[in-house]
Amino acid sequence: MIIFKKGGRHTPAFLLLFLTDGPAYGSLLLSRMLKELPHCFSDSAIVYRSLQEMEKKGLVETQWETLETAQPRKWYTITDKGISALEEYAQDIAYRRANFDFFLSKYTITMSQHNG
Repeated sequence: MIIFKKGGRHTPAFLLLFLTDGPAYGSLLLSRMLKELPHCFSDSAIVYRSLQEMEKKGLVETQWETLETAQPRKWYTITDKGISALEEYAQDIAYRRANFDFFLSKYTITMSQHNG
C-alpha cells in the first residue's frame, strides 16, 4: 500500500491563485486550501515556508495588521511578478496534467487487458 505524504510541490501555485481573490494571511490561506482542494498535500509549515520564499522572490507583498485585541497578522498580496509566476505555474500544471492523463489512460487499457 502506498502512503501519501504531505508534499506541497504546487503549494505556491495554489497560494498565488487564492491571493488573486484579495489579500489574505497564512492561516486563512491554509484553511481555504484544506476546504477547497479535493486533496490538500500541504500543512502549515509548508504554507508559511512557501509564503516566506515567495516574499523573498517578490511574488507577494506583506503588511502587518496589529490590533489591541488580537494577535498581529501578516497579510499577503500578490504582485505583478506573482501574476507572471502564476501563469508559469498554470502552464507547468497543464503539461503535467497531460502526462498524468496519458498515464491513467495507458494504465486503464493495460489493466483491462491484464485482468481480461
